[in-house]
Amino acid sequence: MERMEAVLQNLRASGGRITHARRAVLQALVTARTHVTAEDLLNIVQTGSPEIHLSTVYRTLDALENLGVVDHVHLGHGRAVYHLTDNAHQHIVCEKCSYVEEIPSKLFNELEKNLMDTYQFKVRMNHFAVIGTCQRCLKKLEEPKHA
Repeated sequence: MERMEAVLQNLRASGGRITHARRAVLQALVTARTHVTAEDLLNIVQTGSPEIHLSTVYRTLDALENLGVVDHVHLGHGRAVYHLTDNAHQHIVCEKCSYVEEIPSKLFNELEKNLMDTYQFKVRMNHFAVIGTCQRCLKKLEEPKHA
């Protein structure tokens, strides 16, 4: 409940109103404790507010993102997933097994600085995931194949 109150306070501080739909979507994000699609959020929201439709969830997410309370990220080729901005982080995704890990944003500070200094380009690092191969899959690739 503390996190929900902090998120609502952040919404108010950003100049946002607390509507029924916003509260329901934010509560669903707090409850989910993971990255969820708009459709996942709809399923959570509709347990308590069946009158809320997918279009309302998308509009609400867009408004909350514009207010800086919610962010979305693309974790590969799938749909965008959403999470609260109160815990800033980046994502790495294994292209073999789809494993996702949250990593500290500060790991990208040097890259952000270099892109700005060299190219005068401000990157939105939180909008995408770094795709690669996780430790477990790398080990599988290194295992000798038996004929």
